[in-house]
Amino acid sequence: MRSKTFLYFMALFGLVLLFACGPKAVAPEAQMDTPEHHVTNGNKFLKADKLDEAFTAFTRATQLDPKYAPAHVGLGLVYGKQGAFDKAFDAMKQAARFSETDAQHAETNVGYIRLYTMGGPAVEENWLNKAGNHFERAHKLAPRDPAPYFYMGMAYRNAYRFSDAAGMFKAVLDLDKDFVEAADREYAVMQRIERAMPGTSVGKKIALLEVITRADVAALFIEELKVDELFEKKMPKTFDTTFKAPGATFKTGEYVKAPAVTDIDNHVLRQDIEAVVRLQIKGLQPGPDHTFEPDKYITRAEFAMMIEDILIKITGDSTLATKFIGTESPFPDLRSDLAFFNAAMVCVTRNIMETVDTATGEFRPQGMVSGADALLSIRQMKVQLNK
Repeated sequence: MRSKTFLYFMALFGLVLLFACGPKAVAPEAQMDTPEHHVTNGNKFLKADKLDEAFTAFTRATQLDPKYAPAHVGLGLVYGKQGAFDKAFDAMKQAARFSETDAQHAETNVGYIRLYTMGGPAVEENWLNKAGNHFERAHKLAPRDPAPYFYMGMAYRNAYRFSDAAGMFKAVLDLDKDFVEAADREYAVMQRIERAMPGTSVGKKIALLEVITRADVAALFIEELKVDELFEKKMPKTFDTTFKAPGATFKTGEYVKAPAVTDIDNHVLRQDIEAVVRLQIKGLQPGPDHTFEPDKYITRAEFAMMIEDILIKITGDSTLATKFIGTESPFPDLRSDLAFFNAAMVCVTRNIMETVDTATGEFRPQGMVSGADALLSIRQMKVQLNK
């Protein structure tokens, strides 16, 4: 009996010691020095990608209340954005452990959705299903909260399930509470991508880019438009039938031709770039110094000139190059004597490109091209060239 009583008191003492050794809350130093206030600030910093400031704010919240679940959610998201996913999921487990209300449990589940979306298959092979499970839990706990819908939409977006993503963003718009502006923007992009119907993995990845580079355009022309195959079918082959004197071949020590492109050796889209360079598409050739500048963003004017050149070469209609020269410009921001005016007119009149502002009719030649817009243009080109 004595031994049982002794063991009981020892166990009780151990529990007391355990809790005594846990983190203790510090006293606030000002009226606004509260966990809630610091978490609010931390979320603002997190949204602005100011991770150091966000970390400081969330850490202060945990100092004031070590069991404040939203602070641990915030820390988990900071770690996730830094790529420290072990720490991120540990923090999220703490958030789940300390969550007290349905709202806090829902917020923690949304935190998990965001972490799985950040990490993707590198963190968890079955990441999308895991995110979906947390969405169901969050939705059950807070059915009128738009956050689970929005972040599950982002998860579907990153998984290239554009239709499912659009459905989630539409739900946010129907709730008409938080995230409306961001959801409206994402919903419009998803609709454009669905219309463009990218058929390759490269196309789906580029579809999500807000601005695209010369390398991206090269990949889209080769992978989605299959411009190399179209050139081969439509353009007549040429053969060198000029007389070659016997022995007039290359000899060691003679002039060696420089590589066509010198700055793409380690580029992930190298094969597409090399293929497009061989086609000599106007605006996508290497410069005089043999550099392609694969990471340089393209403008709408440059994109229009590329499209015009492709159309001319595939259709064989050389009159397209001068079709609108001498006509009055319908664009308020484009003079008719500019080098790319004719290309802009060719693209707009054929519905391959759209004006940026339908109200004013601006073409905005120096504006950037998004992946979704480029895919829509390519989709329209494919329709017209297959007629």
